[in-house]
Formats: sequence, C-alpha cells, structure tokens
Amino acid sequence: MATLYDTLGVHASATGEEIKRAYRKAAMRWHPDRNAGHEEVARMAFQDVKNAYAILSDVSQREVYDAVYAEQMRAWEAHQEREAREQAEREAVARAAAEAEYAERVAVAMRFADEGHNRDVVFGVLIGQQCEAALAAQIAASVVALHASRQAPPVVEEAHAATATSDGDTRHANAKANADVPGGGLGTLWYQFLNGLRF
Repeated sequence: MATLYDTLGVHASATGEEIKRAYRKAAMRWHPDRNAGHEEVARMAFQDVKNAYAILSDVSQREVYDAVYAEQMRAWEAHQEREAREQAEREAVARAAAEAEYAERVAVAMRFADEGHNRDVVFGVLIGQQCEAALAAQIAASVVALHASRQAPPVVEEAHAATATSDGDTRHANAKANADVPGGGLGTLWYQFLNGLRF
C-alpha cells in the first residue's frame, strides 16, 4: 500500500526539512519539461508529488493523514490476517479430505488384493473410482507387493538347506535327520509336527 511518504521517497518519521528536500528532488525528476516523450506520465507523477507535499508539509494535515492511514493499515492488516486464517482452514479441510480419500482407495485396493486379484485388476478398480492414473499405479503396486510379502513362506530353512547342499553335506544332513526319528509312535508324530512347521 503506497503512502504519501512513498511518493516523496521519505520515511514516515521524516522531518519537515527532509520532506521539503525530497519534494524538490521529486519535482525536478517528474517535471514534464524534463521528460520529453513521456509528458503525460510525468505530469501525473508530478501532480502526485505536489499533492503529497501539500499534505505532509502542513502539520495539522499531516497529523490527520497519519491517523487515518494508521487506522486504514490496522483494518488492512486485520483483513489480511482474516484471509490468511480462512485460507489455512480451507487448506486443512482439503488436506483432510484428500487423506481420507487416499485411505479409502488403499482399503479398496487391499480388499481386492486379499481376494487374489493381480496388480492390473487392482489398478483398473482404482481407475474406475476416478483415481489419477499415476496414483492408482502406485497404490496398486504397493498393495499387491505388500500382500505378496505376507503370503510368502519363510525362507530361513530353505536357505539353510541350500547352504548344506552347496557344502556337500546333503547326505550327512539326511542321515542325521533319519537318525533323529524314533522308530514310531509318539516320536514319529513329533517329527511330523516339527517338519510341518518348516512348510
């Protein structure tokens, strides 16, 4: 918000002498005779300079101007704060709605993945719900990968068996496993139970 002080190029706390010097400088700069080819613009600026000086050079008029300007500034700042607050509230509401929508789409994708559908099907379902293609692809890939990781069997025992094979201990491992199994009865059931845990 430009002020009369801005027009003369001085601070609001400028003295009367500083205002007078600033006026003379501005008047020379914007005098139409010194702005050939831009007379109309210079004439308007020169008039603004004269009006500003007429008010600020008069003590009583300057006091009234300062009081009115201060009141306008308070109103303007209050308006700006209100707009900023309302904008923040609108953004918060929009963000909450977007998060809720995202959570709903993830839940739908998880449901279809749990039913055994592949990534393409999940992607198509999300597209059908007006989900943006890039976001739909991201959700579908993540959800299907997560679902697959939950369904995968443990790999610790398989890795151990592979190590034994690579070391040439396959026959020794088989022999030891057979030796640990009692002839029958409860021992056989216990072995089958432990063996079942591996799968």
